[in-house]
Amino acid sequence: MTESGFPKYIQLKKEIQSWIYSGRFKSNEQLPSEHELSRLFSMSRQTVRQAVGEMVQEGLLYRIQGKGTYCSGSLQRRMNDTPTIGVLTTYISDYIFPLIVRGAEATLRSRGYQLLLASTDNNKDKERESLEMMLAQSVGGLIIEPTKSAEGNPSESYYRALEDQGIPYIMINERYAELDCPCIKVNDELGVYKAVEYLILGGHRHIAGFFKTDDLQGVNRRNGFIAAHQHYQLPLIDGSVVSYNTEERFTKPFSIAAAMLQQANRPTAFVCYNDELAIRMLDIVREASLRVPDDLSIIGFDDSFLATATEVKLTTIVHPKIELGIKAAELLIDIKERKIDRHAIGVIDYEPEFIIRDSTKKL
Repeated sequence: MTESGFPKYIQLKKEIQSWIYSGRFKSNEQLPSEHELSRLFSMSRQTVRQAVGEMVQEGLLYRIQGKGTYCSGSLQRRMNDTPTIGVLTTYISDYIFPLIVRGAEATLRSRGYQLLLASTDNNKDKERESLEMMLAQSVGGLIIEPTKSAEGNPSESYYRALEDQGIPYIMINERYAELDCPCIKVNDELGVYKAVEYLILGGHRHIAGFFKTDDLQGVNRRNGFIAAHQHYQLPLIDGSVVSYNTEERFTKPFSIAAAMLQQANRPTAFVCYNDELAIRMLDIVREASLRVPDDLSIIGFDDSFLATATEVKLTTIVHPKIELGIKAAELLIDIKERKIDRHAIGVIDYEPEFIIRDSTKKL
């Protein structure tokens, strides 16, 4: 099993299913060859063969000797027979999203629904295309993670179309400010506030924060960082709050962190937007010939599999992941089946739990 939560061949099966769901491949239409799929997804031929072989056994695909593999159409027929709920995430196979999807999918299946999964790759054009596809597939409801939620909602007309057609939707992790829809999220601001409070009470006076601010999660986490400093009357040191966008996530925070660690008055702690960033910061610390936590404390966010995947176990804030997916699916079905009024839900905030591990120390 991969660290993303799904074996690679399962990820490929889900992608091929999404092609069929979206109408990209129709009954009796030929799929790309195993060689083409291997190259397209950077997977071994053996992984591709396993995924395709299982789908053939399940009756979703069929092979013609010497010609190739074809869509059987049974998945499309199944779609017509079973009510469908769409799940639209920014990513499918990365980070915490497979666990959210897993929770939602298990709940939907137990309630007699099937899941139609799509990803925006954190691209607003793809979000619009995915919403268009979902509307074309006549989904009965949607669970949506908004794309770059701090940068507005160019797909607002599609959300209005959902409302006009009576299709309920719930947003997870955050929601667009202009939409009045149910939202299930963790209290991001409080999570980072707790992290910074822990550091301040532990004697840290020079703390740097790194936050991806093209989504509202990152904006709220940055706000929590600032609020904790204000509450404890600890001045923010110039340049200690670093904001970056999705496209800069593999460059800007690391170059700035490396420069900080070369200063005589370097920070004693980093608070990071998520665990992925925090774990990558370990390399920056090593390159500066420093050690975590002896020379620098590091805190992440999400309590993902990454938090305990390295030799330094990460202090972090918990994201509910599977529980959030289950709750989103349960609420959406209850709204769809008119067991609850969507206007009575508002925002459901999970209180963040702070997990202390090996990457932090008191001064």
